[in-house]
Amino acid sequence: MGNDLVREARKRAGLTQRELADKAGTSQSAIARLESGRTRPAFDDVLRLVRLCRMDLDIMLVERDDSDWAQALRQLQLSPVERIRRMEAVARQMLKLRKAGAAARQGAA
Repeated sequence: MGNDLVREARKRAGLTQRELADKAGTSQSAIARLESGRTRPAFDDVLRLVRLCRMDLDIMLVERDDSDWAQALRQLQLSPVERIRRMEAVARQMLKLRKAGAAARQGAA
């Protein structure tokens, strides 16, 4: 995850790997290895590199929400055909909502 954060911060800052490496006092290849996931940076290193990109990480503890996992487990109890039918029904409902939204916008204009 740290590699993705560094890459995203660098790109948002408009920096090349070489430019970030120069700021960090390291090599471009070291940044490339980090961003590719070939190395696992320590949290402090990720934070330092992100800050060199003039960004910060907003980290907080939150209650864990396992609802996605519970939903996935319920889906696994269905047969493949049942899962497809359920997804088709959801897709039909989404199309109805999209049409209703477009009609509402059209009427408001």
